[in-house]
Amino acid sequence: MSKPVLNVENLSKQYRLGGYGSGTLTDDLKKWWYKLQGKEDPFLIIGEANDRSKVGDSQYVWALRDIDFEVHQGEVVGLIGKNGAGKSTLLKVLSKVTGPTKGKAYIKGRVGSMLEVGTGFHPELTGRENIFLNGTILGMRKREVAKKLDAIVDFAGVARYLETPVKRYSSGMTVRLAFAVAAHLEPEILLVDEVLAVGDAEFQDKCLGKMGEVSAEGRTILFVSHNLGSMRRLCNRGVLLQDGQMSYVGKIETALEKYLGSGEAQTSGPKNRVTFEPKDALAYLTEIFIENEDKEGKNTFLYGEKIFLGINYKINDETRGINMRMSLARNGELLFLSQDCDDDFGMLGKKHPGDYRIKLKLPDYLKAGLYTISVWLMEVGKPKEEKIDILSFVLDDTNTDTFYRSFAKDMPGVLKPKLNWEYIDFPVPVETQ
Repeated sequence: MSKPVLNVENLSKQYRLGGYGSGTLTDDLKKWWYKLQGKEDPFLIIGEANDRSKVGDSQYVWALRDIDFEVHQGEVVGLIGKNGAGKSTLLKVLSKVTGPTKGKAYIKGRVGSMLEVGTGFHPELTGRENIFLNGTILGMRKREVAKKLDAIVDFAGVARYLETPVKRYSSGMTVRLAFAVAAHLEPEILLVDEVLAVGDAEFQDKCLGKMGEVSAEGRTILFVSHNLGSMRRLCNRGVLLQDGQMSYVGKIETALEKYLGSGEAQTSGPKNRVTFEPKDALAYLTEIFIENEDKEGKNTFLYGEKIFLGINYKINDETRGINMRMSLARNGELLFLSQDCDDDFGMLGKKHPGDYRIKLKLPDYLKAGLYTISVWLMEVGKPKEEKIDILSFVLDDTNTDTFYRSFAKDMPGVLKPKLNWEYIDFPVPVETQ
């Protein structure tokens, strides 16, 4: 394995909420005296975890706390977590935009970063001048930047505005130029934040393709995005952050599974089975579960196994009917939406009070990945009920079991059908003499 090009050791970053200073003259003097003696800030131990949803007692919070991981050359690592988890703060520390409170980060190689829209650009300079400015910051000579100028402008698609000051660019145009500069000026390590979401769909696809090319050239990428499909497509490792702390580091599939399984909706039960409390409603869901053909609840299925979704629901009173819907997504991207309904009435046939169950067999053409299931129950003529995105499972294609193993090489896409190959023998025609 190649040597690590980025090594983060016990990295922590603390911020104080509110204004400057500690609020009291005594505390300010104490901080100054400790700093004069070369000692650690005495208030560091006071900080709380960075949970933005709760009111804390301390004015100090840890945006990052004891982050520890390493990245090897050529790896594409996805930083995953909710808003406020510390992803952007970590990239800022690695880019040396801000310094850590504790710990260290060792970086070997030239770093190109794209943290926010317009980061590193001077608004009064033109697009052309900013390209050369960024190249100089990365340590490149003028002739090296000039050699790549045409490729950068062509990729960004801003040729008409190249001599216009960047302050007159739209946010999308700024992102286009910033990413083109960061990707083409050959940094050994590329740090990319969620800014790609500002660009249009066509440009996002170009960016993902370019990052794939950069990775294939042996360069390293740290990528932050809430587009889980892009994460799965691009990254081979993931770092999961939660409230400023590192929850997991390892395979991207596992990191995505843990991320999707960490939501508030998951607290009522395991990912493969969830039970709901009774409700004072005409009809409501009572239980949802995933199992195999032997009725075993599982979180991981092997390629070729039959996967069933069970939906239990209860009707309390006579109803005009209900609609049941389910959707399946792979790595955050919707595959399909299905609805069980009666051809004549557009509703489930069962409408008398009682307990009912629906059992669905998921398609056999799914390929390996992380899947999430959403379920809706709606009363006919009533406002649409919010979907429940609560179940998840992993389809594994790496096992060695010959019965379930898929021999076909994995390729980009969402389907990998298990077809029935039927060979028919025809008589061999006899050549005429």
